[in-house]
Amino acid sequence: MGVLIAILTFLVVVVLFLGIWVFASGEGAQEQVRKRMTAVHKAERRGEVNVGLALVRDEMMSGVPWLHRLMLRWSWSNKLQDYLVQAGMTTRPGKIVLITGVLGVGGYLVANYFIPHFYVALPLGIIAALIPISVVAFKRRRRLKKFEETFPEALDLLGRAVRAGHAFTTGLEMISKECAEPLAGEFRTAFEEQNFGLPLRDALLNLCERVPSIDVRFFVTALMIQKETGGNLAEILDGLARVIRDRFRIYRDVQVRTAQGRLTAGILIALPIAMLGVLSILNPHYIGILFTDPKGPVMLITAAVLQIIGSAILWKIIHFEV
Repeated sequence: MGVLIAILTFLVVVVLFLGIWVFASGEGAQEQVRKRMTAVHKAERRGEVNVGLALVRDEMMSGVPWLHRLMLRWSWSNKLQDYLVQAGMTTRPGKIVLITGVLGVGGYLVANYFIPHFYVALPLGIIAALIPISVVAFKRRRRLKKFEETFPEALDLLGRAVRAGHAFTTGLEMISKECAEPLAGEFRTAFEEQNFGLPLRDALLNLCERVPSIDVRFFVTALMIQKETGGNLAEILDGLARVIRDRFRIYRDVQVRTAQGRLTAGILIALPIAMLGVLSILNPHYIGILFTDPKGPVMLITAAVLQIIGSAILWKIIHFEV
């Protein structure tokens, strides 16, 4: 056990050193854009054309070269990068990996110091390691929810622009200027992509990839069909906006009718953990046998696994897809 603690301590120190080096040597996104813009303006004044000075999107997985090369070999690195983009975060995937490693190893060492048992410290270390991706998932879900709620307003604005005689791409530009984030940012990206030469179909398909929402898929599919078969685009956009609003109205009605079930599920999920905490305060010796007896940690792990399975089942029962 002493050798294992020494090895883990060494790994924590190495990861912390790398993390400090990344934070200290990394440049902000605004500073990088400013330097690139300055270089491009200098090249224009000299009359030179340098492809390397193009303002391309930063696709670096990490500021650490060896970690960047290592993550390029992993297929899930691109998925993590897309996940961060959908969450509206500019953090590189390598930084998330480093923070996950630091929290995981650090959580294990801290838990092993207070509760010197491998079967207890390991789950706590895993829980600590899941904190960064949980934060990303929370931000991603909140951002996508805000996008879906304001999406009908963008469709109404686009429909009014089409009725006024503006081109469809002009309507995209109006959405990027008139609407709030994250709606404006996503449509601004789509407008700039087609403005720089990408076909409108590909720009809209990229919008579907950046925003994995069923409403956006309906929107892009309707546009593709209208482009091939013709029809009144303004009426299509108005009908789609009405359908999305009706779906949210039904969803809120379902939320109201299932409020009691969700409250009951929350109580049932929190009850075992709350009882464990209360009994550990009122009668520590009664609970202490779970940590001192060799079979105690096995029982705790089994109970935790069953609790997770039961929570997942309850969560699935009380949540409906509308």
